[in-house]
Amino acid sequence: MNNLALRVLSVFLAFTVWFVVSSPRREPVSERAFAAPVSLVRMPRDLAITTPMPDTVSVRLRGRVSDLRSLSSQNLEVTLDVSWITPGEAVITLSPQAMSVPPQIDVVSMEPTKLRFHVEALRQKVVPIRPFLIGQPPPGYNAGDPTLTPDHALISGPASQVRNVTEVATERIIMTGRTETFLQNVAVVSDSSLIRIIEPLTTQATVPVNPEIGPVAPVTTTTDTAEEKPSEKKPKGKGE
Repeated sequence: MNNLALRVLSVFLAFTVWFVVSSPRREPVSERAFAAPVSLVRMPRDLAITTPMPDTVSVRLRGRVSDLRSLSSQNLEVTLDVSWITPGEAVITLSPQAMSVPPQIDVVSMEPTKLRFHVEALRQKVVPIRPFLIGQPPPGYNAGDPTLTPDHALISGPASQVRNVTEVATERIIMTGRTETFLQNVAVVSDSSLIRIIEPLTTQATVPVNPEIGPVAPVTTTTDTAEEKPSEKKPKGKGE
C-alpha cells in the first residue's frame, strides 16, 4: 500500500515538473510591431551627415506573447556601423542582424529596408561674434555699442554650410530696465544644428548705458549799460 502511494506521488510530481517546464512551449506565438531607435556607431570624426535621418524604424517581431509583452521601444535598438562612409551619397541596407533582440524573438521585417543620406567633410572657420541685444533701456537712457571679449569664434561643420556662415551670435542679452553700463558672460551659439562652436564657448559682453543728454539752450550775451539819452535843452527865456 505504501509503495502504491509513493508511485502515485512520483507520477504526480513528474507530471507537475513536465507541465511547468513545457508551459512556455505551449504558449501561443504572436507578432507585434515596434518603433526601434536608430543608433549610428563608429562615425568618422572628419565627416558629417547633412540630410535628415529617421530617429526610429518600424520593426515587426515574432515570439511568445509573454516575451513580446516584456519588450518596449526603450530596450530595442537598431545599431548601424557607419565607419565605412565617405563624402557623397551613402546607402545602408537594414538587416535583422542589426537588431538587438532576445534569442527567443525573431525579426520578421523592418521598414524602411534602406536608409539613404548625404555625407560631407567637416571644415573649420573663424567668424565674428555678434552681440544679440533684446529690449531697450527705460526712457531717459541710451545704450551704446557693446563690445565682446573675445569677439571671434572658431566653428566647425559641413563644408557647404561653413562656407556660407559669416557670423555667430551670443545668447540673448536683456536690455530692459538697464540704467547703467554692465558686464555679462554669455554663451556663443549657432543657428544651425550642424554648425558647432569649437571655441570660445562663452564671451564677456560690455554694454554701455548712459543717461540721455537733452538739447543745450543757446547762450546769449546781454549788455547792461544804459543808453545815454541826448540832454534836452531848455529854451532860453528873455533876459538870459
